[in-house]
Amino acid sequence: MKKKYTFIQDPKTLLKKSEISLILDDYDDIFSDFDPRPYSHRALSDDFLLEARRASYDKVIEDLELKFLLPAKERKLPLEKIIRKRLRDHFIHHYNIQLHEKFKILRKGFMFTFTGIIIMLVTTFILFKFQGSTLTLSFLIVLLEPAGWFSFWEGLNILLFETKNIYPELDFYKKMSKSRISFWTY
Repeated sequence: MKKKYTFIQDPKTLLKKSEISLILDDYDDIFSDFDPRPYSHRALSDDFLLEARRASYDKVIEDLELKFLLPAKERKLPLEKIIRKRLRDHFIHHYNIQLHEKFKILRKGFMFTFTGIIIMLVTTFILFKFQGSTLTLSFLIVLLEPAGWFSFWEGLNILLFETKNIYPELDFYKKMSKSRISFWTY
């Protein structure tokens, strides 16, 4: 089988043209040193993910390309196909996890807010209908009123601020799951 490699004389020229370019000594730089499994199942390196996250921070999702630059003697085309699939699977899997987490947080926020509104409605009904005529009802109003406000504001806090914490991870995995992955020789 004839191997096809793309040779670039000047790696700096390639680095300027590409969206995200990472120079590797070999394919193992992408994967965890502690995972002995084959490339098709191997865990990704934390260093690689950190560098990819840093490099993708200010990139747009459209036409994002992740280029790996390797020495010519280290390139193996059959492995590149397996690695490309492994990376794609990893990024899509983690994007789906982050998306699920976002919806879980949103659901929690809506439930808190809705619960707070219901508690405030019940408190208002008790006040309107019975006007605190007994000690028990007065105590119930004192108990329910802050509970309603707390639930309402905590729900809004979750909706407005906790969801912001998940967006950087969600954005990273969305970018990477849609990126083109290529291998180049330097």
